[in-house]
Amino acid sequence: MSRRIVILSAGLSQPSTTRLLADRIGQAVQAQITGRGESAEVEVVELKDLAIDLATAMTTGGMPTPRLARVRETVSAADGIVAVSPVFTASYSGLFKMFFDVLDPEALNGMPVIIAATAGTPRHSLVLDHAIRPLFTYLRAVVVPTGVFAATEDFGDGEAGRTLTSRIHRAAAEFATLVLAEKTGVEGFAPIADVKKRVSGIQIDRAVTPFMDMLQEHVKHRDPGRGQQ
Repeated sequence: MSRRIVILSAGLSQPSTTRLLADRIGQAVQAQITGRGESAEVEVVELKDLAIDLATAMTTGGMPTPRLARVRETVSAADGIVAVSPVFTASYSGLFKMFFDVLDPEALNGMPVIIAATAGTPRHSLVLDHAIRPLFTYLRAVVVPTGVFAATEDFGDGEAGRTLTSRIHRAAAEFATLVLAEKTGVEGFAPIADVKKRVSGIQIDRAVTPFMDMLQEHVKHRDPGRGQQ
């Protein structure tokens, strides 16, 4: 059974250290999964290519363009995601935040996630645990313990580069364990967790209460006598 892994890269430049880090993590994840006897399909989504689509969705009450709708479906149907953002003003980029703002709140339920970030200096490394991890916790994703941060100096061949490689491999191993984990439990001792089904948010709920009916209920609460007319 092939596992579908989606990498979300919020890099803006070309070439991009954010994309470089995303690719390295993706390769490590694929190696970890295939090394355990399974196959993995890795798809990279460049968020900069969705900038106009995201702006359109944000300014039209959340209505996604066809391209954005396809990406939302891809993300919610994945077996795991790798999310990588550059650091701007001590936090993740606005483009990165816009993408997760347009996802359905139920899109990442129980989703294994590797969080990663790039910046020019190691002083920004706390962004992983102070900004990015809380975002995914709110979305009820399962974030691996090891976050991957890379400053400019970490892309070299020295000690910093070897340390980055070690972090990438450790995060990938933790991620593969979650992605490949089977739901198991001993009856009467450890009940199987019931993870709420993920939804992309683009399906139309047919059980919709007409707005005029909702308005009538509001009027009845404010003016009981008028609601009886």
